Amino acid sequence: MDRRHFLSTLGVAAAAQIGCATVGQPGITRSRRLARVGLQLYSLRDDARRDLERTLADIAAAGYRDVELLGSFNNFGMAPVRVREILQRNGLRAPSTHVSGTALDDLERQLDDAQTLGHQHLIVASLPIKGTPTLDDYRRWADRLNDAGRRARTRDIWVGFHNHAGDFTLVDGMVPYDLLIERTDPSFVRMQLDTGNLAMAGRDPLDYIRRFGNRYWSFHIKDVPQLGATHDTDLGKGVLDFRRLLASIDNIDRKFLFVEQETYPTGTPLESVTRGYAYLSTLEF
Repeated sequence: MDRRHFLSTLGVAAAAQIGCATVGQPGITRSRRLARVGLQLYSLRDDARRDLERTLADIAAAGYRDVELLGSFNNFGMAPVRVREILQRNGLRAPSTHVSGTALDDLERQLDDAQTLGHQHLIVASLPIKGTPTLDDYRRWADRLNDAGRRARTRDIWVGFHNHAGDFTLVDGMVPYDLLIERTDPSFVRMQLDTGNLAMAGRDPLDYIRRFGNRYWSFHIKDVPQLGATHDTDLGKGVLDFRRLLASIDNIDRKFLFVEQETYPTGTPLESVTRGYAYLSTLEF
């Protein structure tokens, strides 16, 4: 997809500045805001490494009510029962966590921790494929996600997958991510869409929501300075039109949206995610 098509389909930040029409005007639906806004803990990974308890308190103070934890970092060495206590004290819930692909080798322990922490989703953050990925690699991982998801559902937990830009690099003329999403069973596997990673791959997040919307149950809300960029930027400062994106998500109040800020153009990481909350929590769509 070329830049012109991308921008005409998705809309740049300038389009997001157009005010909402007056309620009651013919053909206009009432604007709304998100009921809850979450944060992916990777956004504050260095802070959490130094002091996870303080970082979770800071997340709550910034206004967030959901946090996606980092099982892939073993929650920075803190026991699940202790993490749960800190979450509850700060009025936070952790409906989701990121785990590594190798975590599926010890799925029962991951599910034990998930139930302790109140997770609904175990999201595989990336696929540990060695060397140049092949389509067969993605087929095998789709089957493995299906198997893990089937086992997880017996404990009322979903297994999911989170996209990176590399998942959209053509292999033998095919997009391996498309193969993975079509091969996984929606009865057992729920997908997480990272808007920024998709845009870094030169793809249109809105297009993927239209194509696979019923497969997405959680989202990383991340902005980029331009199509194909190699890094993110502050929410609302890039080219993604989040007003249109949010409006396109069916049953949005049943789904989980997490701000993820990987780089910090201005200020500290905490200042950056605090601005991210202010932007996303007040955005009308």
